[in-house]
Amino acid sequence: MSFVGNIIWLVFGGLIAFILWSIAGLILCITIIGIPFGIQCFKIATFVLWPFGKEIELGHFGAGGLLLNIIWLIFLGWELALAHLIIGVLLCLTIIGIPFGLQHFKFAQLGLIPFGARIHYSNI
Repeated sequence: MSFVGNIIWLVFGGLIAFILWSIAGLILCITIIGIPFGIQCFKIATFVLWPFGKEIELGHFGAGGLLLNIIWLIFLGWELALAHLIIGVLLCLTIIGIPFGLQHFKFAQLGLIPFGARIHYSNI
């Protein structure tokens, strides 16, 4: 079932989201200071491309990851998380959009705390 969801996701916005996250990663990697944030954008871009069948596990970061998460949250994260929350809520208003809205809720988590997040395949 996740394969079908991923194909539908890819056709109706997943590829565009992948391209946008990749462009954001490229822009952030232009400066030396932005490289860690750009790398996180590339990781999120690969997750956005094929999200069904994957789960996020948050909280595996040390002091450096905590500092980077705080910087990310102040400058980038809250806007991304808010955008994904709004899109997720709008998609959940329809029965057909619920699975896609749930995926946007996953992206909202990553929008808040990308450093130290682990993405792994679910057992479903």
